Amino acid sequence: MIKIYYSHTPFWRAEVLRVSLYISGIPFEDIRISREEFINMIKTGFLPNGKKVPFHQLPVLEIDDKIIGQTGAIARYCGKISNLYSNDDFNAAKIDQIIDTATDITNLVSPTIREKNEQKKIEDRKNLTNKLLPRWFKYLENLLSEENSEWFVENKMTIADIAMWRLLGWLNSGIIDGIPTTIVNDFPKLKKVHYNVHHHPKVKEWMMKTYNKEI
Repeated sequence: MIKIYYSHTPFWRAEVLRVSLYISGIPFEDIRISREEFINMIKTGFLPNGKKVPFHQLPVLEIDDKIIGQTGAIARYCGKISNLYSNDDFNAAKIDQIIDTATDITNLVSPTIREKNEQKKIEDRKNLTNKLLPRWFKYLENLLSEENSEWFVENKMTIADIAMWRLLGWLNSGIIDGIPTTIVNDFPKLKKVHYNVHHHPKVKEWMMKTYNKEI
């Protein structure tokens, strides 16, 4: 059976894997490690069960005692076996560009979470809210306009939409001080992608089954 290792946080890097498998009815073991175990894994490169993690980071996927790392690689694997990827090489690359964009946006936000200087954190968050995030959201909005669809690729839900659903859910959740819950409001096509995934029956089922609430 497939095993997905990540922390307890419903972050997009893991949810894109979990949700794609769940939607398609593919059984998997959802293994969530504690903060202490996560810190130890970063230091040692080993999971609590002794399995070696290739890049000292999560998520990782295990199947038949073999482990792979890196969100994009695992997402493509899960997308392929879940029928949430594309058989067309060019459209597959279009899906990949959205996954890579989710990573790029995450990498803009993450330093502000680690920042210890409160004044700099406030300034950086203002820059995110007023400049950086709207710029990237506009790029995504333009792609959706070009696609003339409520989905990023092939007029149907793929791992690209699932990844963006959780990324946007994180950014507009209000848990990141200084980033308003209205951050996506000026981008209706992007909001629609979030809405479409969020209201998919299997996604709603997953949220209630796993978290007992919508996330």
